[in-house]
Amino acid sequence: MHIGKAVMDPNTKRFMQTQMMWTVLSLGISFALSFLIPFPYSLFAIIGVFLGINYFMRKKQLRMMGRMGGISSLFGGGEKTVVFYCITCGFKHNERSCPRCGSTGRRIE
Repeated sequence: MHIGKAVMDPNTKRFMQTQMMWTVLSLGISFALSFLIPFPYSLFAIIGVFLGINYFMRKKQLRMMGRMGGISSLFGGGEKTVVFYCITCGFKHNERSCPRCGSTGRRIE
């Protein structure tokens, strides 16, 4: 029985490399701050760096997904309106019942 080399999807590989880069960067900054600043203050600085890096990463991911609205777009603030197609006559509308034939049967596009 031959066990071959595991093949990783290029997107997964890029994601893993990016995550590792940010993890190493965060740890490096945290260690540097812990050596340069006395203990109680370094803890707050490390937490601030951690939160800042997370904020930056989420903002970057939202921009890559095309949601420029920030946090409000995560909760539906930047979504498109729902478009319905009537099952009976095929009319495109965004109301509860079809304005053309009055049917409530519809499908979402």
